Amino acid sequence: MHRRLMAFLLAGAALGSAAGPALADPCRAVPQKGPMPASLARGERFSGPVVHIADGDSLCVAVGPRRGADWVEVRLADFHAPELKAPGGREARNALKGITGGRRVDCVSRGRTWDRVAADCRLGDQSLGDRMRAAGVAEGGRGRSEAARRR
Repeated sequence: MHRRLMAFLLAGAALGSAAGPALADPCRAVPQKGPMPASLARGERFSGPVVHIADGDSLCVAVGPRRGADWVEVRLADFHAPELKAPGGREARNALKGITGGRRVDCVSRGRTWDRVAADCRLGDQSLGDRMRAAGVAEGGRGRSEAARRR
C-alpha cells in the first residue's frame, strides 16, 4: 500500500510540474519573432495609459486604439522588482498598480528585450523606478536595475 501511495504522489508531482497551457500575453505590439516596430526602436518616445501590470517591473502601455495589438509590454529599465513568486513580488506588483493604475506614462525606449521593450518611463516629473523606491519597494530578483548598479 505504501508503494502505491508513493507512486501516486510521484506521478501527481510529475504532472503538476509539466508545463501547462501558456497564458495569452495581453501586450502584443512587440512580436516574439520578427522585427520590432520602428516606433519602439532605441531612443524613440512613446506614451499612453497603463492598461496592464504583469509584475513589479513590467507593464503594458496602450499606444493606440487596438486592444492588445497596440499594447506595448515595457520592462522598467531603472527598477528591478523581485520575481512575482519570490518574497516581495506580489507587493511590488501591487505597488506598481497603485502608482500607475490607468494613468498616462511617458517612456523612452532603451531597446528590445525578448518580446518587450526596456524603457525609462515617467509619471509626471518622476521616473517609475524612483516612485517604486519612494514607495518602499525593495529591488531584487535575478538582476538589478541600472540605477541600482550605479549606486
